Amino acid sequence: MPKVGIVYLVGAGPGDPGLITVKGLECIKKAEVLVYDRLASKRLLSYAPKDCEMIYVGKLPDRHTLQQEEINQLLVDKGLEGKVVTRLKGGDPYVYGRGGEEGELLRENNVPFEVVPGITSAIAVPAYAGIPVTHRDCTSSFAVITGHEDPTKTESSIHWDKISTGIGTLVFLMGVGNLPSITQNLMENGRSADTPVALIRWGTRPEQRVLTGTLFDIVQKVKDAGFTSPAIIIVGEVVKLRDTLTWFEQKPFFGKRVVVTRSREQASDLSRRIEEMGGEAWEFPAIEIDHPEDYGPMDEAINQLDTYKWLIFTSVNGVDYFFNRLRHHNRDIRDLKGAKICAIGPKTKERLEDMCLNVDFVPSEYVAEAVIDVLRGKLLPGDKVLMPRADIARAILPDTLRDEMQADVTNVVAYRTVRGGGDATLLKELLEEKMIHYVTFTSSSTVKNFVEILNADNLHDLLKDVKLVSIGPITSQSAKDLGLKIDIEADEYTIDGLVDALARC
Repeated sequence: MPKVGIVYLVGAGPGDPGLITVKGLECIKKAEVLVYDRLASKRLLSYAPKDCEMIYVGKLPDRHTLQQEEINQLLVDKGLEGKVVTRLKGGDPYVYGRGGEEGELLRENNVPFEVVPGITSAIAVPAYAGIPVTHRDCTSSFAVITGHEDPTKTESSIHWDKISTGIGTLVFLMGVGNLPSITQNLMENGRSADTPVALIRWGTRPEQRVLTGTLFDIVQKVKDAGFTSPAIIIVGEVVKLRDTLTWFEQKPFFGKRVVVTRSREQASDLSRRIEEMGGEAWEFPAIEIDHPEDYGPMDEAINQLDTYKWLIFTSVNGVDYFFNRLRHHNRDIRDLKGAKICAIGPKTKERLEDMCLNVDFVPSEYVAEAVIDVLRGKLLPGDKVLMPRADIARAILPDTLRDEMQADVTNVVAYRTVRGGGDATLLKELLEEKMIHYVTFTSSSTVKNFVEILNADNLHDLLKDVKLVSIGPITSQSAKDLGLKIDIEADEYTIDGLVDALARC
């Protein structure tokens, strides 16, 4: 008997990728086929498995990639092939998402399906614009109404005489093209021409734009501003609360989309900081962290731990991979007794302190040259030094400690920095569409791999209107060597410093 798959009808929310539900994200992560439309955030696509089949079925007001009937049949066909299919729809699948039609055909063909509700734009988009759909001083009722009825209908199914004065807040979805008809019907059926109206375009995204007026003048304002879909329409006294309750547009990074080139495991801290400040972080991992090809040198160093007088850690990764290997050999921090510890950077220091280790020295600047300065007069000739580092770490630190201070330095590869798996095709599309505002680089390898992964002959054209932000001078020099101009460099060579640099842009 042939295997039958399952189809998940998933609401992606109104646009901000952070508004996807936990269950919705799980469905994306296990999808074998991902069927998505233009209102679902492209950033959510990065969570799909690498071998997932991606099918775009987006619709525009004037053209469809696929007709709805074809989308319905596509879901059936893929389900009957035994695939796990995630149908990713903007908003909620059952709020004007035509998910009911898709579910009906799936049921007719005995294809199992589940519905994962999403946060509808009808309430989320007004909230991001500072407009609550209900408020005790304004109204206790609201209605969600299609602004784009089936054009084949001979009569409207909207009871204008009832909704015009019988409901406090009216939310019209997909109604920009029909705005003149909507405002006229409301006024002809008793709604005051002075009633406040707001149109919100691309709500919850960096491109969010809000236009306000009244039923009387909003059509002309939309025309004058060239305001186009996709947008929702809010009618009611609650619109007046926008001046008081606006919050999203007041964040310092509002309207900014920032590319984070760190490894996927390390990107979360920077991404979180960007999004807390109102920006949208787009993770494009230019590097990945991997095990060393040969653990022999580090194992030999671990076997001789009691002979080292100094341990120098230059990164959090170096700490993690060294101590993971230490545990692999059933050893622990007791084997470090007597050794002095030096750490580059506050995060490296914090990670060591989390392991109940006191750090003896942290240079004021977080580069190899500063380590050399802080160790002068402290590191004695003949002292044995262990440095667990990346395979591509600069040689200046161990070389200087050997040549100038006559230290006995063991520089071992604790981890490798390899090229990441960022989606170059998708990033190029975003750059071509001018949807990227900043690219951040946290190391020389992120710059080098970013250029190699994009592999674009027109790279300078793609980055023409994009500001490039570097974590420090070494990274900036690497960018310069590759022909890239860094627009701003962090004063403190940390993630906090990088965020501060972004804030100055």
